[in-house]
Amino acid sequence: MKNLLDGIEEVLLMGPGPSYIHDSVYEALSKKTLGHLDPYFLKIMDAIKEQLQTLLHTQNRLTVPISGTGSAGMETCFVNLIEPGDPVLILINGVFGTRMQDVASRLGAEVDTLEFEWGTPVVVDDVKQQLAQKSYKIVAIVHAETSTGVCNPVAKIGKLLHGSDTLYLVDTVTSLGGMKIEMDGWGIDALYSGTQKCLSSPPGLAPVSFSEKAVNALRARKSKVPNWYLDLSMIIKYWEGQKRVYHHTAPINMLYGLYQSLFLILDEGMENVYERHLKNHQALVAGLADLSLTMLVEPASRLPMLNAVCVPDGVDEAAVRTALRAEHQIEIGAGLGPLAGKIWRIGLMGHTARPESVARLLDALKQVLKS
Repeated sequence: MKNLLDGIEEVLLMGPGPSYIHDSVYEALSKKTLGHLDPYFLKIMDAIKEQLQTLLHTQNRLTVPISGTGSAGMETCFVNLIEPGDPVLILINGVFGTRMQDVASRLGAEVDTLEFEWGTPVVVDDVKQQLAQKSYKIVAIVHAETSTGVCNPVAKIGKLLHGSDTLYLVDTVTSLGGMKIEMDGWGIDALYSGTQKCLSSPPGLAPVSFSEKAVNALRARKSKVPNWYLDLSMIIKYWEGQKRVYHHTAPINMLYGLYQSLFLILDEGMENVYERHLKNHQALVAGLADLSLTMLVEPASRLPMLNAVCVPDGVDEAAVRTALRAEHQIEIGAGLGPLAGKIWRIGLMGHTARPESVARLLDALKQVLKS
């Protein structure tokens, strides 16, 4: 009988995620499975918490990876903090801000939005004006908007909220591991991410962190968290304390992989990792310019790990992606929503952010565009 897994070929993943996975992470994933309450596995869990706290620059005790992708992390933050009727402000300039709006609305929040042109950052003065008009329980924003390649001014908005009762909720799915995040310094109260982008681990885990202010809001709920699986008041009892309380069976080998991915980042040095992402982004942009290709986002707001490249007039963007995959074993991403057919999304995430990746893609693009 034919085994379909034998047909998997190696592809250079340069889309919006997942990213290249280091061989040592594959080795970690293949380690012998321990029980989810095994004393040695609990040591690994504790180490993962410390690794995430270091990467996030936070002292938050409630810092854990949720079993699920980044969208599960989003749902975790909102479902634990929102009760019906809560006023929530979502700052939207791409797909994932829109998804935040959908999730919060489903939980019965009274959602207001400030929307900005896709490909441009959130405007801080507009947020300031809105906050002067109305108080909110939560203000939410995407740090690195994966659909457009825009970096939003998360630290500046955190300053606007400093000293208020408002909870500041931030999506760091694409940014974590590829650029600096100072959770405590920026006044972030609830944060979620994913493992498949700059952490260079397989999809399936979502790091989440709550400040003491957010934990107090969770404790002060008038009603139960309306999702048993994502209830952090239960999950935290499995992740800390002398006597761990079983909640659900942890994805043990996935956590081995996350531990190793975080180990690699911290071993290389966080600042070195961020510099590597930036330098390879700059090399890519320069090489694209040599091919007469332009970027969607202005330089000051560009992400180093997600590059939105404008498709030239007369070029079939889907045909280019198909040729890159079929002829060169390279994957890049398409545009989403109003940018569908108008941009390519090129990822330089985690271990994909290497000079050899940039050189290989530029050479392949040159050949495909000529033909």
